[in-house]
Amino acid sequence: MMKTRLSRLLAGSALASLALAGCAGGANGPQLPPASFVSLQEGPGEEYIIGPLDELTIFVWRNPELGASVQVRPDGRITTPLITDMPAVGKTPSMLAEDLKLQLSQYIQEPLVSVIVNKFAGTFSQQVRVVGASEKPASLPYRANMTLLDAMIAVGGLNEFASGNRARLIRFDKQTGKQKEYSLRLADLLKKGDSQANVMLMPGDVIIIPESTF
Repeated sequence: MMKTRLSRLLAGSALASLALAGCAGGANGPQLPPASFVSLQEGPGEEYIIGPLDELTIFVWRNPELGASVQVRPDGRITTPLITDMPAVGKTPSMLAEDLKLQLSQYIQEPLVSVIVNKFAGTFSQQVRVVGASEKPASLPYRANMTLLDAMIAVGGLNEFASGNRARLIRFDKQTGKQKEYSLRLADLLKKGDSQANVMLMPGDVIIIPESTF
């Protein structure tokens, strides 16, 4: 009888421990794999998509009067000589060049058009947004091989009220069409230099940094 009671107590304790462990894991959330401070093998990112307020230079070979330096309007359109209200947002520079070529072909034969992006803002899906308890919350244009450390340097790090190890990263998964949430350890990364807390970022990531509750 005594043996049976002892077995039940041990089993109950084991179940309680498992439940607590499960709760702790759920509170912290899944973590992303660590990234090195300096990428060992850098490569190009996804093709750039033009966003509102990007500054463009449009060059038409042998017809410089048809080119222009323009800023994409907030409504996502541009105006150049002979072409008004051309949609630009959501296109790559090469796609916009092809559309301009098609319009200009009404006036000149076989135009050769190039589009150069001089200043980048990008669409929201190509920005990394840092909100909450950082020194300078901001939307940052994503660049290839960008890491969490790069983003935190750009926003001036954590402010004095930040609870860095409770920070979260929100990422949209294109394959599943769902939003995923990951835990971050910003205090370990920035204050302790823990390289395991540095992770790779993706276009469209949102980093949320809460304030300490005490």
